[in-house]
Amino acid sequence: MVKKIKRALRQLIKPSYSRIDAVKFGLAGGVLTGFGVAFVTLAGIYGDFAAFTSLISAGYGFLGYSVSGLGVVLGAVYGFVDGFVGTFVFAWLYNKLL
Repeated sequence: MVKKIKRALRQLIKPSYSRIDAVKFGLAGGVLTGFGVAFVTLAGIYGDFAAFTSLISAGYGFLGYSVSGLGVVLGAVYGFVDGFVGTFVFAWLYNKLL
């Protein structure tokens, strides 16, 4: 009787970790990062976001990014790719370590 109770308690207390769908997680991260970069670029065009836009320019400037209308589109695309790859690798590694 005591063994059954111990076994039942272990089943209740034992943590259950779920796997992450790496592609969906990557898409979510890519969309958020793309929107974030596009928003900061738009804010840089219409406001004073020089500190943030200079960081983005340092990262994507060699790919043709600038604080402009075209930069909004390019930044969104580059941000999506960056966010997708980063969060995909994170989810893949998380699943491997489970």
